[in-house]
Amino acid sequence: MKIAIAGKGGVGKTTLAAAMAWLLAQGGEGHPRKKVLAIDADPTPSLALSLGIKLPADLVPVCEMRELIKERTGVTSEGYGVFFKLNPHVADIPEKFWVERDGVKLIILGAVQKGGGGCACPENVFLKNLLSHLILQRDEVAVVDMEAGVEHLGRATVKGVNALIIVVEPSLPSLETAHKIRRLASEIGIKRVFAVGNKVMRIEQIRFLEEGLKDIPLLGCLSYNPKVQEAAFKGKATFEDNETLIKETRDILKKLQEALLQ
Repeated sequence: MKIAIAGKGGVGKTTLAAAMAWLLAQGGEGHPRKKVLAIDADPTPSLALSLGIKLPADLVPVCEMRELIKERTGVTSEGYGVFFKLNPHVADIPEKFWVERDGVKLIILGAVQKGGGGCACPENVFLKNLLSHLILQRDEVAVVDMEAGVEHLGRATVKGVNALIIVVEPSLPSLETAHKIRRLASEIGIKRVFAVGNKVMRIEQIRFLEEGLKDIPLLGCLSYNPKVQEAAFKGKATFEDNETLIKETRDILKKLQEALLQ
């Protein structure tokens, strides 16, 4: 199973990605343990913190490994008219750069943060090829924590994505972003798109999300949970000592698995 998670900045997609990855790796309740790859493809990577993983001081996102990207893409010059390989070798990258805890292997891709980031620059080509390899050619369960859009996902890659989950909070801007992501996903061929609510405090907010999401199925909601912020403050995994988050995420995973069987 390959799951991509997107949403407006600050809605809590990293919280959901971490909890999902951890639960899938732990198994339980009739489900076997799974090999899990947690992939941080956000421009400001924070999935390691949510997983409670202490990163080596010298580890940087793959997108910032300029010498590696230069070597693999065969970049011959800088600036306009640059020539490079469109299909660089990436198969050995995961094992070289992932960090593991509790059965979850984390690899930090990051994202290209510059004007024209969606163009075919060497960094983007390398990242898209690596993400395609992780989704299409490896047998682990993959949980991808993405930026708000779906820029990382090429048209070939989406064939391996079982579900795109859009995290939304009960606000109009969050719903507007969700529908924009839904349209972008449809344009590149992602058919299974779902939503998960977050920071929900009242039943009225769930109804607000259900009505506002329209044709995007709501798998469930995460409650407003002060323990999430407390964990970040203490440098602990988001789900550590947080039974509410674990139970709600387990219910969401169950709904997702049922929906994918239909």
